[in-house]
Amino acid sequence: MTRYTDIPKPIRSGIVLIDPDRGTPQRIIVLQFNPDTLERSLSPQTAGSGGDSGGGGSGNGDRNEALRLKGPAQEQWKFTAEIDATDQLEVAAPDGIHPQIATLEMLVQPTTAQLREASRLAKNGTIEISPIEMPLTLFTWGSKRVMPVRLTELSINESAFDVNLNPIRASLSIGLKVLSVSDLPAGHLGADLYMAHLAQKERLASAARRGSLGALGLNGVLGG
Repeated sequence: MTRYTDIPKPIRSGIVLIDPDRGTPQRIIVLQFNPDTLERSLSPQTAGSGGDSGGGGSGNGDRNEALRLKGPAQEQWKFTAEIDATDQLEVAAPDGIHPQIATLEMLVQPTTAQLREASRLAKNGTIEISPIEMPLTLFTWGSKRVMPVRLTELSINESAFDVNLNPIRASLSIGLKVLSVSDLPAGHLGADLYMAHLAQKERLASAARRGSLGALGLNGVLGG
């Protein structure tokens, strides 16, 4: 007889904040529920702008650049994360799900200490104040998808509240841009992690079953 304890627990997706200098995790955010769907888009970075430069075509690209890439494709992810305090009744939640929401919001906010330091430098007459650097953010979807990202969208829909108006249920629309070697400097930990992410794609692609020309109704040599 199968016991509930024998059933393996599903791996959760999540977000990890990494110190880019030491490579140590600063914070791990485990999503309460894995999203039901993922929306992914890849935009190739082509060298040419497409089309031909004459001969009746409408494009103005360089024909010699038609098959060239300038770098990795720009990859975007979108999904909806659900947070529900009523699913964890055994866990005390005096603030509802405020802490979970605030944790995600802080992915796109500098800390008060960082803002005070920037203000102090401005008052001391510092001519140029560098933009505030955030921790390196990784998005994980199982062991085969671990990638450096930047949060590009965070839309929060709170749908239930307790008697103190603390939110107890919410859905969050999250958009991510995968950071590639085109976005990060050479030697940066994020660039190394992106290369590992791309190498994983290569390994998975090499494991795919190869097709045949016959399956496409094509026989012989192409272009013959």
